Amino acid sequence: MSDYFAAAVTRTGTGWAGRELDLDEVDDFDSLVDLLRDLAEDDADTDAQTPEPVLLLLEENDEYVGIVRVDGEAEPRCFLSDARVTAGSDLANLLRDNLESTAEVADDDEEPVASSKAATAPIGDSALLADLGVAAEELLDLCAGKGMLPADVVTVVAERLGCLETVEELRGV
Repeated sequence: MSDYFAAAVTRTGTGWAGRELDLDEVDDFDSLVDLLRDLAEDDADTDAQTPEPVLLLLEENDEYVGIVRVDGEAEPRCFLSDARVTAGSDLANLLRDNLESTAEVADDDEEPVASSKAATAPIGDSALLADLGVAAEELLDLCAGKGMLPADVVTVVAERLGCLETVEELRGV
């Protein structure tokens, strides 16, 4: 049985709105993105000129952190802290499938860049939160930090983004 925490947080004109998500009924990545876009529309600031980002912050079984960012109709961006967890996690596989399909390919005959990295390395777009206050290097350092559990990484990321109170409220902390 999987034990996970999944929170969708949306930046609004007055801060962040958040909801805990049940991902058990999400069949594929497109369904997840549609769900996040629907939440963004529900929480949208009607005066905003551009759509605000909606983020999925996911941690499962103290094994990994997954982040998905959706900005309006733009292509979603993903990050997974540890590629090897995809062997035992349907949720991580959901993200990994998208990472592999959107990875840069240097040549038609070569493998995607994401799959050529070490199996224990983070994969995906580590810069997906850079404009929100978490630089790519900082996200990678947090994931590699000795003694840092995925819940700790989510907490630090949420703090840097300014949505820690929202995430803690969803966790019941």
